[in-house]
This record gives sequence, C-alpha cells and structure tokens, in this order.
Amino acid sequence: MRTSAKGAFPHMSLKLSSIALAVAFAFATAAQAQTTQTPAKRDAAEKPRSEQRADTSERKMKDQEEERIEQQAKADKAKCDGMKANAKDICTAEAKGKEKVAKAELDAKYAKDKVKAEQKVKETKAEATYEVAKQKCDDQKGEAKDACMKQARVERDRAKGKAEKTADAQKEQRAGTGATRPEKPANK
Repeated sequence: MRTSAKGAFPHMSLKLSSIALAVAFAFATAAQAQTTQTPAKRDAAEKPRSEQRADTSERKMKDQEEERIEQQAKADKAKCDGMKANAKDICTAEAKGKEKVAKAELDAKYAKDKVKAEQKVKETKAEATYEVAKQKCDDQKGEAKDACMKQARVERDRAKGKAEKTADAQKEQRAGTGATRPEKPANK
C-alpha cells in the first residue's frame, strides 16, 4: 500500500514550514538591524561634512591629550618607585591625584555643560588633596593623626561645598536673568 508523501506525514510539512518561516524572520530581523541607524549615527549623518570633520579632529585632539596625561602619570608614578614606606604612598597619591585632575580638566574643556564640568574639576581637586593629606597624616600617631585626618576631611568637604555653591549660583544666574554676567547696580 503506497501513500503519497503529502498524505502520510502532514505534520512534517507543517513543522518544516514553521522552521522555514522562523529562519526567514531571523534573517529579515538581522537585515533590518544592519540597515537601521542608531540616533547618534543618524544625527551625525544629518550634520554637514565640515562639522563631522571638526568633531573627528576634536575627538582626535582630546585622545592625544588624554594619552599625554596618561604618559605623564606613568612618569610621575615611576618617580615613586625608588621611595620607601609612607613617602612612596604620598608620592603615589600625588601622582594619581594629578592624573585625575588633569583628566577632569580635559573633560571640562570639551564638555557641553561647562558649569557642571567645572564643579567636577573642583571636586576632583578637593578629593585629590584629601587623598594626599590622608597619606601625610599616616606619619603621625594617636590624637595628632586623628586631628590631622579630621582637618583633611573638613578641608575636602569645605572645598566640595564651595564648588557646589558656585555651580548652583552660576546656574541660577543663567536661569534667572538669561545673561551670563550679573547686572551692574545703578548709581544713586
């Protein structure tokens, strides 16, 4: 008794059709994903070529400056290798702090929100100074060390608070007046 291939296994052709359909959808999705632009690429594509080149050259300059900062940091850390004990810790903290501040300043140079970037630079400087002060306090013992650490924390917190107040004042000034400078008081 012979049966046709279609009649004997109808569920097999349904499974094959389902698999073929799933594979087709997978390929279609992959093809769509390759042709869809991300928002950043779409924005870049809408910019004129001269602006795209400027963005690229600006990025290259920032990368070069960042590389220079990292090379300087390596050299500064290498100077610490010959030192011993806490002097080495202080030197390393100074080198790391100098690197962090330089990178924060570089980011501020290219940032869109200058006020926020400058606040971050000031906070980074305060944190770097604090880390060095902590290492210097390690040379002391007992109450002198505790007082030194407390003073370092107070100075760090004061610097960070000042940076925050300055940034808030600059934001309020820009938002309130729409100007970049305060108005001069009228003479009486």
